[in-house]
Amino acid sequence: MTDFLLILPILLISVIVHEVAHGYTALRLGDPTAKQAGRLTANPIPHIDLVGSILVPLLSVIVAGRVFIAWAKPVPVNPANFQNFRRDDILVSVMGPASNIALAFVFSIITGLVLMVSPGDPTGATEFFVRIMLNGIYLNVILAIFNMLPIPPIDGSHILASLLPQQLGDNYRRIGFLGIFIVLLLLNNPTFRGIFMSIIEAVVTPFIIIVQFLAG
Repeated sequence: MTDFLLILPILLISVIVHEVAHGYTALRLGDPTAKQAGRLTANPIPHIDLVGSILVPLLSVIVAGRVFIAWAKPVPVNPANFQNFRRDDILVSVMGPASNIALAFVFSIITGLVLMVSPGDPTGATEFFVRIMLNGIYLNVILAIFNMLPIPPIDGSHILASLLPQQLGDNYRRIGFLGIFIVLLLLNNPTFRGIFMSIIEAVVTPFIIIVQFLAG
């Protein structure tokens, strides 16, 4: 519980950046819907989803000891404003997970620099800060990998649906929010969970190497 309270601010920042990345990319591609809805903001209030941003992550920590699933309120996107629906839908979808990978990189740089300039801190403040930052790295990698799962309504499903023939892609999108139950079943499967965690560890490794390199 204490760890969850410590990383809650990082979690909120991460899911907000994720959604703003979607909305800003859509804006750059001709869709102002998210901007008009006031969602291109760092203010957390319009983004927080009580279930996805707080209750589900808390339950995940209690049950599994780590945040596996979290989300903010999805930013509104109107694909009718896109010039090239398939291409632009893929770009908007990719930018959410990409923003989490970028945040993991930022956290790794900050962590390495803090360790470099504060060796042997007797107050323990450095250790406390580094612990939060390392959790932030893992959290953002988890968010990125999770959101790339090709299961509706997760970001990865938009990518897959846009790569499929149109009719098949349209039918696939109709799974909608029911896909969350598929994800939950998969995450409760030991084999799938093991593969999922192996991918996370593989993606986290370069960021830990960056921390260690900077820290000397």
